[in-house]
Amino acid sequence: MLKKHYTGIALASKVFFLILGSVLVSVGLEIFLIPNNIIDGGITGISIILSYLTRVPLGIFIFSLNIPFLIFGYKQIGKTFAFTTLFSVIMLSIGVTLLNQIPRITHDVLLASVFGGIILGVGVGLIIRHGGSLDGTEIVAIVLDENIAFSIGEIIMFFNLFILSSAGLVFGWDRAMYSLITYFIAFKVIDITVEGLDESKAVFIVSERYKDITEALMARLGRGVTLLDGKGAYRNTRTNVIYVVVTRLEIAKLKSIVHGFDKDALVTIGNVEVTGKRYKKKPIH
Repeated sequence: MLKKHYTGIALASKVFFLILGSVLVSVGLEIFLIPNNIIDGGITGISIILSYLTRVPLGIFIFSLNIPFLIFGYKQIGKTFAFTTLFSVIMLSIGVTLLNQIPRITHDVLLASVFGGIILGVGVGLIIRHGGSLDGTEIVAIVLDENIAFSIGEIIMFFNLFILSSAGLVFGWDRAMYSLITYFIAFKVIDITVEGLDESKAVFIVSERYKDITEALMARLGRGVTLLDGKGAYRNTRTNVIYVVVTRLEIAKLKSIVHGFDKDALVTIGNVEVTGKRYKKKPIH
């Protein structure tokens, strides 16, 4: 019974955030971007162009153009992802239809590009974070990635450059450039929304002052540090490699600590997903 209760709460939470994400995307599109002839990438961007040319409601194009991609990717992606994406697409189609008559907040195209991109990015990020998508081109990219040399990101970028170029022909090249600004803002905001501001970073540090750096990191960041045995291939000398996991917000402070002891230290930083209590931050004395 308790397990069913928690499952029900998790499902309700997921549905809430999918709806919230769809509402935010609808607001970004209908109140900021579309009234100023700025478009998004992907199927939504194609839908905006077609809606402008044919005067058919945007929601109809968003829904109908995404369906073939969902059918195409159903077996490859999985039914949970497909149904979550279908639900999000339906909510977005309804959202843009309901908000279509609400007047735009600003006539300043740059402000519309920036704030539209931020709101759009948060909305899409929430949907991705909870297992869905709003764009059929992502499904195609995932499927094609297994068969061609290009990455998913490169495939999506190709689609979007084509779509944004088409916007230049329809709305003018200045609007295409504003659309590009919106696209990159939304892209970064999606990343922050999905990963969070406290996204985990794995850091490897190579320095002869490893003892001093290790003590400083533990004292000033409150992070557990692991020392790995290493061997330089060129000089054939043994050394210790510092391994520590920090958040995105702690990177600047970590660099300051390391370079305070050794300005020539090698610091390598990468994204990681971390679980386990050992990662929890310790009190700083």
